[in-house]
Amino acid sequence: MYLIQILLPRSDNQGQLYPRRDFDRLKEELAARFDGVTAYLQAPAEGLWKDRGKTDSDDIVIFEVMTPSMDVSDWRRRQGDLEHLFRQENIVVRYWTITLL
Repeated sequence: MYLIQILLPRSDNQGQLYPRRDFDRLKEELAARFDGVTAYLQAPAEGLWKDRGKTDSDDIVIFEVMTPSMDVSDWRRRQGDLEHLFRQENIVVRYWTITLL
């Protein structure tokens, strides 16, 4: 079993919040494709990173799905689609092998 996370910024590079419908659409798509999704939308996490020596930050939301198989090429395509939709150079999509109790 795999746990896949998608980390998305709540706002664009100018500080404008993305429309809630963009997150809702993704949530519905993931729920339909993977028979469930967990979306952490109400209590965003804070991400910090260094860019050219300067520390930047983002409020992020996290989507999680579990799946019995991992299709890396499909997820790379999804990642590219999300980068386009959210106008980002890079969207973090990460996964782990997990064992359910």
